[in-house]
Amino acid sequence: MSFHSSSQFIRRSASIGAFLLATVFTRTAIAQTADPFNGTERLRWLVHQNLSPTAVAVNTVVAAEETATNSPREYGPHWAGFGKRVGLVTANYGVKSVMEAGIGSIWGEDPRYDRTEGQGFRGRVGHAFKMTFFARDRQGNYMPAYARYLAIPGSSFLANSWMPDSDSNTAEALSRTGLSFAGRFASNVYKEFRPRH
Repeated sequence: MSFHSSSQFIRRSASIGAFLLATVFTRTAIAQTADPFNGTERLRWLVHQNLSPTAVAVNTVVAAEETATNSPREYGPHWAGFGKRVGLVTANYGVKSVMEAGIGSIWGEDPRYDRTEGQGFRGRVGHAFKMTFFARDRQGNYMPAYARYLAIPGSSFLANSWMPDSDSNTAEALSRTGLSFAGRFASNVYKEFRPRH
């Protein structure tokens, strides 16, 4: 990974993390894992992941940060470029979440995050990290999140087919993969520590 890619990765991770921490007190309805994860719940999760106010806000913040740093440079640092970036970020995340929901439906993988009860700060952060790489099966047992392992890198490399030339290469796809796992962890931390309602 080049210096430019590394610094871009750090900036993107910091902007996503800062936004999520700033919105910890936002009230967002999320399905709890106590409900069976059937086809209806899977569709509800998919819509929430892509169209909820939090999802739209995160996509907008990421697009704004990329516009400020003019990345990808082909879009330019102006309103038209910002609009293209919002579409690009939304499309990339949509493909990733559709792949995760679709692949996971084959073996009943539940990608929803379940909050801990009665643990201290370290235990809660540890759970958020664990659930970055794990999911629950149909019986509610923990299992490796195989659908996520396939969807995140798969969608990151697939995105090379529609990304601008400066971002459609292996290094950028690997960067998107790392950012996606980091973003999942940040999202889990947000869900873990947001006020209960």
